[in-house]
Amino acid sequence: MPTQAAIMFLAGIGIPLLAALNARLGANIGSPAAAATVLFVVAFATAAVTMVVTGADALRAVASQPKHLFLAGVLIAFYVLSITFIAPTFGVGNAVFFVLLGQLVSAAAIDHFGLFGAQVTPVSGIRLIGIAVMAAGVALTQLAGR
Repeated sequence: MPTQAAIMFLAGIGIPLLAALNARLGANIGSPAAAATVLFVVAFATAAVTMVVTGADALRAVASQPKHLFLAGVLIAFYVLSITFIAPTFGVGNAVFFVLLGQLVSAAAIDHFGLFGAQVTPVSGIRLIGIAVMAAGVALTQLAGR
């Protein structure tokens, strides 16, 4: 579990970095959509290499999967496009603040209802307080910078 937590912590560090880097690339080249496209080409190559290194046999099962599971690709494109368009004018911190707020709400709902095969973790009063404290903490980090 400590290794998994560390990896997810690093992934969390990567989200604002991704936002800042891709927003700057979009501004530099004059097209947030082109910057997002470049990001996806690089991401595709990285994922493809990782798949080959870890074993590509799983691709055989893709065609038989429920089609709604592919919505994840649309959602990642929406995230990358929205952060690339919005972060330069709204601010990386503000953009990521609202992303984190959305993540807290949707993660709680997914866990509460066990959506998409997730482990069921009911939203209790204590958990709601914890989510509220986390949201307040994220909000405070944004207010402190003003």
